[in-house]
Amino acid sequence: MGVWKQISEYLYLRKKDPDRPKEKWIGYMHGINRISLFIFLLCLVILAIKLLR
Repeated sequence: MGVWKQISEYLYLRKKDPDRPKEKWIGYMHGINRISLFIFLLCLVILAIKLLR
């Protein structure tokens, strides 16, 4: 699976693959990755705002 495909699934832009096996720990890992990606994007926005002032 490509990186951009995975990021689009994290951001809910793409449906998840129904054939992928469902494991509890993989779901937790994806949830933590999703949270960290949102925080990273938020920090980029804050940095951009601070640099443009």
